[in-house]
Amino acid sequence: MRTAPSILKQPAAVWATAFAAVIAFMGIGLVDPILPSIAKGLDATPSQVSLLFTSYFLVTAVAMLLTGWVSSRIGPKRTLLAGLALVVLFASLSGTSESVAQLVGFRAGWGLGNAMFVATALAVIVGAASGGAESAILLYEAALGLGISAGPLIGALLGDWHWRYPFFGTAALMAVGFVLIATLLRGNGKPKVKARLSDPLRALAHKGLSTTAITALFYNFAFFTVLSFTPFILGMSAYGIGAVFFGWGVLVAVSSVFAAPFLQRRLGSVRTMYVSLAFLIACQVGIALSGHGGIIVFTILTGIGIGVNNTVFTEAAMEVSDSPRAIASAGYNFVRWLGAALAPYIASKLGEEIDVSVPYYLGALCCAVAIAVLYLRRHHLQSLEAVDTDHERLDAVPA
Repeated sequence: MRTAPSILKQPAAVWATAFAAVIAFMGIGLVDPILPSIAKGLDATPSQVSLLFTSYFLVTAVAMLLTGWVSSRIGPKRTLLAGLALVVLFASLSGTSESVAQLVGFRAGWGLGNAMFVATALAVIVGAASGGAESAILLYEAALGLGISAGPLIGALLGDWHWRYPFFGTAALMAVGFVLIATLLRGNGKPKVKARLSDPLRALAHKGLSTTAITALFYNFAFFTVLSFTPFILGMSAYGIGAVFFGWGVLVAVSSVFAAPFLQRRLGSVRTMYVSLAFLIACQVGIALSGHGGIIVFTILTGIGIGVNNTVFTEAAMEVSDSPRAIASAGYNFVRWLGAALAPYIASKLGEEIDVSVPYYLGALCCAVAIAVLYLRRHHLQSLEAVDTDHERLDAVPA
């Protein structure tokens, strides 16, 4: 059998970028344990505090359309550094906020920096990593999982002192990432062809990429319903919430790196999407119907479906399109993060005004819609099955 290249044998520049990516993704789960504390400290409702996610991801989504244009003019290294610098600035400012409106605004600026970094980091890791695009994407998703799992822990530890401290801590870690990339990532490597602002939207004209992106939008709505609203119904301290989402994040990381490739080899990419989306439906219905203990268990278990989806959908977006990977990624992430932007506020409002179970039923419905989109447009994803077949043939080649 052919031995798959290890994702651990990478150049220093890749590790520097991956470290900074871990810190960047920490910003997603960082605020989870301190959401109730922020609401209390700033005299805000859950739906008002949920705008921390909405502003962050809405700006991130729109900025995805700009990252390729910027990177092709100043080069990927400078784009990474500019994104990191913005995160350091706005994370620091977030810690100084005196109102929810200020915090929401600073999180929007943070989202801009995060978009510039995250979109470019994937392209840099894919371009510089040893072992090909598949290993690079696994490394990127591992960074995402580690960041998401570490974020709640750091948020809980620092947030126990004061809700402002996690923001300052993230800014300090991002500054370390800035120094590492500035010193270890060599050259700037501007593309020979400058990207147009319209390129990511043009890429979405590809039926396979648009199918993947639309499905991911609904899936991300469910993902961020769990992430943004659950802290308010757990009724736990910052440490308790941090522990729950640490367990959740560990499952995201493990399933991204190990479960997703295993399922893809056995079932193929599209069938794996069906399975993981169905699993998320079951988990969200479980949250809606359960008492306190069940909510904890099913919340942690959603990390499995989310981790598998993160890897499979990202690989699908990179493989199914005939556009350059950076352009396909920008178009895909623009649509994908819109789901993340919409979910927190809608979920919180439904939970406040109707019942706390309703957001999870809506999340389950969104996953069902995602399955329907995949099924109705499955003929646009036939090239993914060809890629899976090629991988199986390579695995069958003797070492």
